[in-house]
Amino acid sequence: MSAPDKTVEILLAEDNPGDVMLTKKALEQGKLANNLHVVTDGVEALDYLRQHGEYEDAPRPDLILLDLNMPRKDGQDVLQELAADDDLCRIPVVVLTSSESEEDIARSYELNANAYLTKPVDFDGFVEIVDRLENFWFKVVKLPET
Repeated sequence: MSAPDKTVEILLAEDNPGDVMLTKKALEQGKLANNLHVVTDGVEALDYLRQHGEYEDAPRPDLILLDLNMPRKDGQDVLQELAADDDLCRIPVVVLTSSESEEDIARSYELNANAYLTKPVDFDGFVEIVDRLENFWFKVVKLPET
């Protein structure tokens, strides 16, 4: 998988501009070089991942950060389509959402989410979560080459 000295490609599927900004700032504080690619709904996320339309040259992400509550196609619909795709199902997906619903948590794991995190409300909490995500997914875990 990604070595710590490699630039990490991250796809953020998030429709809230404030949360996008928080995520960008938190990743800038991190220890890993990364390229953050942002899409604002589930349709765009799938187009990006399948390299359709304006995303035909998009790099394959090493990690997907996925909000559940998005317009046009929500995060659980995206998870369902990813799980059904033999190629895309190998990309780790972390649900990063404001929902604390047990139903959303259970359904996300049923649809093969690799982790489910509730968004912290403050910047320091966001930085801590992102730091732990980076450390776990890119330094601790061994994943197959994509």
